[in-house]
Amino acid sequence: MSDAIKHECGIALLRLKKPLQFYLDKYGTAFYGLNKMYLLMEKQHNRGQDGAGLANIKLNMKPGQRYISRHRSIDAKPIQDIFSKINHRFKEIEEKNPELLKDVEYLKENAGFTGELFLGHLRYGTFGRNSIESCHPFLRQSNWMTRNLVVAGNFNLTNVDELFNVLVTIGQHPKEKSDTVTVMEKIGHFLDLENERLFQDYKKMGYSNEEIYARISAQLNIENILKKASEDWDGGYAMSGLLGHGDAFVLRDPSGIRPAFWYEDEEVCVVASERPVIQTAFNIQRDAIKELMPGHALIIKKDGSVAETLINTPLERKSCSFERIYFSRGNDHDIYNERKKLGNLVCSQVLKGIDYDLDNSVFSFIPNTAETAFYGMIKGLEDHLNDRKFDKIKQLGDNPSEEELKRIIYQRARIEKIAIKDAKLRTFITQDDARDDMVAHVYDITYGSVVRDKDNLVVIDDSIVRGTTLRQSILKILDRLGPKKIIVVSSAPQIRFPDCYGIDMAKMGDFIAFQAIIELLKENGKSYVIDEVYRKCKEQEALPKEQIKNYVKEIYDHFSYEEVSQKIAELLTPPDIHAEVEIIYQTVEDLHKACPENLGDWYFTGNYPTPGGNKVVNRAFINYVEGKNERAY
Repeated sequence: MSDAIKHECGIALLRLKKPLQFYLDKYGTAFYGLNKMYLLMEKQHNRGQDGAGLANIKLNMKPGQRYISRHRSIDAKPIQDIFSKINHRFKEIEEKNPELLKDVEYLKENAGFTGELFLGHLRYGTFGRNSIESCHPFLRQSNWMTRNLVVAGNFNLTNVDELFNVLVTIGQHPKEKSDTVTVMEKIGHFLDLENERLFQDYKKMGYSNEEIYARISAQLNIENILKKASEDWDGGYAMSGLLGHGDAFVLRDPSGIRPAFWYEDEEVCVVASERPVIQTAFNIQRDAIKELMPGHALIIKKDGSVAETLINTPLERKSCSFERIYFSRGNDHDIYNERKKLGNLVCSQVLKGIDYDLDNSVFSFIPNTAETAFYGMIKGLEDHLNDRKFDKIKQLGDNPSEEELKRIIYQRARIEKIAIKDAKLRTFITQDDARDDMVAHVYDITYGSVVRDKDNLVVIDDSIVRGTTLRQSILKILDRLGPKKIIVVSSAPQIRFPDCYGIDMAKMGDFIAFQAIIELLKENGKSYVIDEVYRKCKEQEALPKEQIKNYVKEIYDHFSYEEVSQKIAELLTPPDIHAEVEIIYQTVEDLHKACPENLGDWYFTGNYPTPGGNKVVNRAFINYVEGKNERAY
């Protein structure tokens, strides 16, 4: 993606179902779980570059023995930082006595991160400070083992204010108003109530305190806790948690907005935000991995039993389509094919844009995530060429010459690697006054690949959000090659509305599609539309989120999709560029054809899957009109 946007966090949960001695005997190391966690987190590094965290719980520890370990980092390489510090402790043990690294009992009693239950998190902050306090996992501590709670998630809730007020009403005093703290305290509240209920029940039966603890540990109703805690959450989430005594869970939102996958065998149960990382870490086939269903929780009890349980009634499935377009790693079987399909489906528009002149057109992509869509686009062009070749050969008759056949058969789409990303330059872009000049050099080009003043140059990107890098860098450097026309193709539709479920796209004014429609309205004497929509938004500002409608959609009703694209091209074309510039966007209809099981498209259509989405877009538009440069949630 040429536009740098922050996006979704990643989670990794691992439960070792056998005693540590089993893994030492079978795999030759007592650190089997720790090694797997490193793989699970590193293979999801695409989901978090602001920070990372890892927590571990040891089962069946005696009073006075430490059983929870946690380490978080906001280092430039946070995953490596975490594991290097953990491994440093083991090296100290090895220097003392190498045999101690094979003594499971010693390790559990004397070394951290040698337990059976792990929770890892990769943070990609959508807003707020990037501090160690912002890194998951979060820890809610208690002297009662069954009341200790470790929480980490890939999520964003739209109704944090409501949830915060609920906590205050029941007598809590949360340390800050953030969705992570609010969620943790909400779960913690009902965890406390469940503990207290069981304690009182068993107390009446005459059990001693020690006997009661053992029974609470076995009888905690995680399903009931999660149902009560999450009944009023509005947002997208894959929420994971560990309890101090050894229970664990991962809860997914009812619309399936945020992803979660899991796998279980006799040795392990593992959950991750992406399927391929589980395949890679445990060398298993994709069919063995299950998707955690929307509205369900995967509950792992201390005894090792695993169950996928309905918590909240599933809504219409609206899994995030941006996962398919950009966020998730492209080595997932389905995502790879969907991205190719996205590229394939824009071919008809591309052919029209170059006036079907394949002989004088060069095709490339913006590195690196658009590469798969590029393959799909080229496949579509080759299919078109083959059909054209077939027709031309038929027209040659029964005795075509060898020269005529060669001229037809050897026709191919001209493919070049045009743009090269010089990532090193990003580290120097710091001062505002020098930013534009430096951004212009983030990409470089392959000189001599285009015939000057004759060739069309077509480059595909996975999406165009703000268009800043296109305007300041990419179009300028592509123009140096001297093409007659530059066509930038987006494998995603026009991004028209803010996200509120975990992606850093929260302000209306940032979107180039929104800027384009505002310009069109003003230029064509329709500024009254902006005023009318603003009035409607203000009128419902105080309404409950369930009653708010997305009137912001109306600003796009007055111009066609193509007219908006043309205005975007005009806004993004630098004043000193020589080539004609055209922007081609994927249609929403073709997006759904490419990703039929992932129909979360609110950024393109404004069709939010939860009521909180309408509240956010309402506030985002009001902020824009009132000149407030702030987030809508």
